[in-house]
Amino acid sequence: MLAIYMRELKSYFLTPIGYVFCGMFLVVSGLAFSECTLMRQSTTSIGEYFVWMMMIFAILIPILTMKLFSEDRKSRTDQILLTSPVSILGIVMGKYLAALTVFGVTFIVNSFNFVLLFFYGTPNATSILMNVLGIFLLGAAFLAIGIFLSSLTENQLIAAVSAIGVNAAMLIISLFSSGIENSFFRTVLKWFSVIDRFTPFTYQMLDVSAIVYYLSLAAVFIFLTTRVIEKRRWA
Repeated sequence: MLAIYMRELKSYFLTPIGYVFCGMFLVVSGLAFSECTLMRQSTTSIGEYFVWMMMIFAILIPILTMKLFSEDRKSRTDQILLTSPVSILGIVMGKYLAALTVFGVTFIVNSFNFVLLFFYGTPNATSILMNVLGIFLLGAAFLAIGIFLSSLTENQLIAAVSAIGVNAAMLIISLFSSGIENSFFRTVLKWFSVIDRFTPFTYQMLDVSAIVYYLSLAAVFIFLTTRVIEKRRWA
């Protein structure tokens, strides 16, 4: 698994993908941060910034995941992986952790923006930390969704567009649920809504159920990816 992890990590910066993701992430999130806080010289709109971050994640994270399996499948190098002594779970986790590392490091660099808030007042550090934790878990879940969709096709563009579509659907599902009269279906939709799960973090609550939800969401799509790859191995 370590060899696959290192291989994928290096590949991000041997191709433009890693630089494009890091650059676009830092620029777009920096502009959103500036608009929501610095330009207004206020820390009260920090919640609006994290809403923007969700939308940014939905669009940019598929850039990291679109190539992970689709590129190997198109170039037929997946046959080398499938016949290697590494387990299917090891292959999937190696690729997932490589994408998570690039995302995590870029996210940490971007999080230094919050230091600037202390020049404009006394922001609630607990609130910031809870929001950062929640948004990072959301990003980790989006990565797992993207990897699963990448395993279904050899076309990177299809993998990226489908991941953006699924991410967007999970973000806007709460908007549709509020208009449903049937309480059962409304509750089910809200349960799947990543925004509703994120809400406790905005109230400075370390919601264990929300953490379990995001981790479970990532685990489910990683599991589905292993099933897809395992089926291809024995095909």
